[in-house]
Amino acid sequence: MKKSSSALQGKKVISGIYVFVLVYTVLQLVWWGVLLHQQSKQIAHYEQMELTHRMHQLSEPSEFMQQMQRLHHEERMRTLKYIGEGTIFLIIILAGASLVYRAVWKQMRLQQQQQNFMMAVTHELKSPIAIAKLNLETLLKHRLDEEKQRRLLDATIRETNRLDQLCNNILLASQFEHEKSQPFLEPLDFSQVLTQALNELRDRIHSHDIVSDIEPGIGLEADKFMITLMLNNLVENAVKYAPKGTEIVVSLHMEQNDLLMRVSDQGEGIPQEEKGKIFMKFYRIGNENTRKSKGSGLGLYLTRKIVEQHGGTIAVNDNLPKGTCFEIRWQDYSPQTV
Repeated sequence: MKKSSSALQGKKVISGIYVFVLVYTVLQLVWWGVLLHQQSKQIAHYEQMELTHRMHQLSEPSEFMQQMQRLHHEERMRTLKYIGEGTIFLIIILAGASLVYRAVWKQMRLQQQQQNFMMAVTHELKSPIAIAKLNLETLLKHRLDEEKQRRLLDATIRETNRLDQLCNNILLASQFEHEKSQPFLEPLDFSQVLTQALNELRDRIHSHDIVSDIEPGIGLEADKFMITLMLNNLVENAVKYAPKGTEIVVSLHMEQNDLLMRVSDQGEGIPQEEKGKIFMKFYRIGNENTRKSKGSGLGLYLTRKIVEQHGGTIAVNDNLPKGTCFEIRWQDYSPQTV
């Protein structure tokens, strides 16, 4: 909470300084305009006095009127000139201030997200390491029967799998960031790959009922590792936010000319204003001090990247009557032999 409050206080200070500088600059511009206006009036008054003193030198009264009109015209032109220049300067100042404001706040948001990411990753790393260490120490120090040993080993393997997936997410995110990640595309039995991945998830996840509704025999040219990681991220995201004991349904079907894959849960759902943000890197709903679910903020970002690399699109919808549904669509899908 101290870090969060200090960050908020820092943002307020920066905002206050920014507003002060902007208001000061605009007021200086207005004062410059006032001074120019007064100077223009003084010049016009002086020229009119000079013209009045020279009235006797003018041959006709009409010439005097022409000279007065000329002076008024010059005064108007000076006025239009400094008003035009001032307006242009004001537009430039406001446009520049807007760009600077957006850039600064974008950088501050990114810094905050990265800080949240580091806090989350630290927790994600320490928890499975601590559990695995405790299980192994228990096996070393105590003579347990075969069933208890198997349970402890299974729990240790689950925690190491969590570590493995977290490391894969971090490495792949770094590769996407530097545009070095290219999928190894090969003809796959997409239905079989998903089925195998779901069976492995069922062995690791016992808090939810993972239901599959997969049409058999669907082929796809894809990277098996990335497709498996994509499914794992979507299912584990559902596990984090859906109540224990509820169903997580993974489906794969043809709908007209499109191939659709859906992962739906029975959680609280995602607010409408958050749906456009959840695929951003490091983004997580809430903050590290208030949210209860685990995570690094990379899973959905990587999922979107993987889907795009495989020629699909991903969207998040409400799962009626309750929950969230992630829908991946391959438009104009051509059936492939596997």
